[in-house]
Amino acid sequence: MRTGRLLGSGRSADVYEMDGAWVLRRMRGGRGDAAAEAAVMQHLHAHGYPVPGVRAATGADLVMERLSGPTMLEAFGQGLLSAQEAGLTLARLLRKLHAVPARLSADPAVRVLHLDLHPDNVMLTPDGPKVIDWSNSEEGAPGLDWAMSAVILAQVAVGGEAIGGVAEETLEALLDGNEDQLTGAGLAEAGRRRAADPMMSPAEVELLGEADELIRELLSG
Repeated sequence: MRTGRLLGSGRSADVYEMDGAWVLRRMRGGRGDAAAEAAVMQHLHAHGYPVPGVRAATGADLVMERLSGPTMLEAFGQGLLSAQEAGLTLARLLRKLHAVPARLSADPAVRVLHLDLHPDNVMLTPDGPKVIDWSNSEEGAPGLDWAMSAVILAQVAVGGEAIGGVAEETLEALLDGNEDQLTGAGLAEAGRRRAADPMMSPAEVELLGEADELIRELLSG
């Protein structure tokens, strides 16, 4: 598929300009299943969940609506968003997501899970926050989704980076909006998945134990 100017790059994908209202997200190395990801996004869009519109999906290429506005992570640096607002927004987005019926499962306890919802995967558009990057999406118990977001934030919080304090405040606000969905079993599974993620550096994996301790401390506090 023909691409235009490179707009941005993440750990596993690049985003290219297309014609006006659309962009091409291409997974590197042919990874991923863009058609499956598009099906999830279309299902969520049909139920009113804030995701980009999808035009086409083939192989590792996903053509989707071009969004304007910063990511939540960029908004921190621009002074447009507080950590508490970010955490509460993530919590609202998780609750709204888990209110949508599953696409494949008939089990009422099963929901669509994002499994990578963090401040760099939420864009603050003029129409409100929109959630991007559904490449890790599965169907399952909502508690795992809460746990994955919590572990991702906690890893940054304990990692010694300049944004660590902001990440911890965001995590606290997320947990305040958790409504008891997050469980010990969910945290253990989230840690296992993060440790097995080939995109994680050894240094990031080493932070998982400390991240788990921080989450449990905040939950009990």
